[in-house]
Parts: sequence; C-alpha cells; structure tokens
Amino acid sequence: MIKARNIYKSYASLEVLKGVNIDIFKGEIVSIVGESGAGKSTLLQILGSLDSPSNITANGTEIRLNEKSFLEMSDKELSKFRNKNIGFVFQFHQLLPEFTALENVLLPVRIADQPSAYTLEKAHELFDELKIAHRLHHKPKELSGGEAQRVAVARALINDPKIIFADEPTGNLDSKNADSLHQLFFDLRDKYDQTFVIVTHNLGLAESTDRKLVMKDGQIV
Repeated sequence: MIKARNIYKSYASLEVLKGVNIDIFKGEIVSIVGESGAGKSTLLQILGSLDSPSNITANGTEIRLNEKSFLEMSDKELSKFRNKNIGFVFQFHQLLPEFTALENVLLPVRIADQPSAYTLEKAHELFDELKIAHRLHHKPKELSGGEAQRVAVARALINDPKIIFADEPTGNLDSKNADSLHQLFFDLRDKYDQTFVIVTHNLGLAESTDRKLVMKDGQIV
C-alpha cells in the first residue's frame, strides 16, 4: 500500500526526520509510537501528502501509495489525489462548527464532485455502522467527544480511501470512548479491509495493532 524510502525533513538547522524507510501493507493496522519530538506526526503528514520531505532529489526520496508516486504532483493534482485516496483522523476532530454532522461528512464528496444520491446513501450507512445515526443533523457543539470523533471517522471513510492516517485519534477522549474507537478501527479493517496508520501515545492501542513501529530521534528503530 505504501512504500517510502529516504524521508528527510528539516526546519532550518533542526533535523526532524533522518532517512526514514517504511512499508505499509493493505489491510494492516500499524501504530507509530515514540517520545514527543521523535518525528511521528511529521512522518504521518508527509506520508499523507500534507507536508513535503526536504531535498527530495538530493536524498533520493521516494513515496508511493498504491504504486503511484505523488511527490512530483502539482498542488491541484495532489489535492485531487489526496481527496480520492487518503483519509485523515486527528486528535481534535476538526469538524466545521457551522455544519451538521452529515454536512461535515459529505464535505470530501462535494470536493470530489461525486454523485450525491450514492454518497448520501453511503453516508447514512456509515452513520449506522458507527452508531451515530441519531446525530445526523446535530452540529459539533451538540456532540460528545466520542461522537465527534466517530463523525470524523465517517468523513475519513466517505470517499473509500486506500488508507487512513490517524494522529493521536484518542488523545482527547476518556478511556471508555478511547477503547470504543480502538475497537472501531479493527471492526472497519475486518469489514472493509481498510488500512490504518496510527500515531499514538496509547500503549494499549499500540500493542494491539498488527505492527508497532518505534520512532526515536527522527528514525524508526
């Protein structure tokens, strides 16, 4: 699913990533752990095309998602590629407060200009699957933390992405909601063969994933 080689990232004189190599396979749930400042979130953002590696040509950097390289794409091409292939779940759900839960989930669909009848039906199915069907028309301020994260998961899934990147997805949840969201990831993998890469400080989640990768000082150790 993902093949990445020689990922470097620097901000001025600060080296954040120092030659990371990583392979992610379809249907895997992979966790990335490490101390704060190890480069976990930076790596996730680069793999998810939200940020760019440093000195791509000089470092021989390669990143392929489903055999397709996106490093040389224009901004327009990259936005279209990201919308179609990648889903994101963040620690803070990042739902737009003026929109309902359903409207938030349908945003990637509108960007992709997909047929509304099919995607509306799929959105309803996701809300049922994630057990938040009763919250379709509620705005984010009316949702609990766990419900808001489930809406964010539905938004990440709506365009049938090849992979979902999650950055501390349970970091803002209590233990009950965190455990529930953990289980949800595994249920989605089992049902849809979905691939997840999860940056987390939650060791319980990390130990339960298919693979746990440890980062230290900008490298996978």
